[in-house]
Amino acid sequence: MAQELHRLPAYIDHTLLKPEAGRKEFDQLCKEAMEYGFYSVCVNSAWVAYCRELLAGTPVKISAVCGFPLGAQLTSVKAFEAAKAVERGAAEIDMVINLGLLLDGEWKAVEDDIRQVVLSAGNDTVVKVILETGFLTNPQKQAACQAAEQAGAHFVKTSTGFGPGGATVEDVKLMKASISPSMRVKASGGIRDTAAAMSMIEAGAARLGTSSGVTLMRGSRSEDAY
Repeated sequence: MAQELHRLPAYIDHTLLKPEAGRKEFDQLCKEAMEYGFYSVCVNSAWVAYCRELLAGTPVKISAVCGFPLGAQLTSVKAFEAAKAVERGAAEIDMVINLGLLLDGEWKAVEDDIRQVVLSAGNDTVVKVILETGFLTNPQKQAACQAAEQAGAHFVKTSTGFGPGGATVEDVKLMKASISPSMRVKASGGIRDTAAAMSMIEAGAARLGTSSGVTLMRGSRSEDAY
């Protein structure tokens, strides 16, 4: 267990996306990220600048969600949000795919939506594309992964945590097999204990999105996980 816990921090995007969260909660989020050495904090774009101040001088990065949690915003709005988040200090953007277009098979539009966010985020910014796998068939998941890669994204990500289901080992393996070795998978949604976290990593996840990072590090279980 100790060896597993030693590995975990570098995988974790310590997440706080609750709409009611305020300064006190973000103070705690960033304090925990610094204490445990998590890779990043993952927050809504309105809180990026505040977290940047709290994390100044530390190696903890900021991931900002974009088009969250529905993905149904205008592409120009998503692109604007991504650019502004980067301007305020985000090193990574977690954008939600346009699920309606995906389910309609409008792959050119899906790919363009992602590409515009990638371009707006800039060359030095990692972009993760949230597929919301609970709504998708396996062929749709595969096609979505391919569209994200064609559009220049760096990660595909399982879930927002607000839709049906969450990360599964099967989905992580499928997504990993659907992309080239240069692209990566982020597992998020329902990762509540160390065993679940390690199973995602073993399946091929390079990053974990969870609000239960501290719980994972303590080797216990949480009922409140992104």
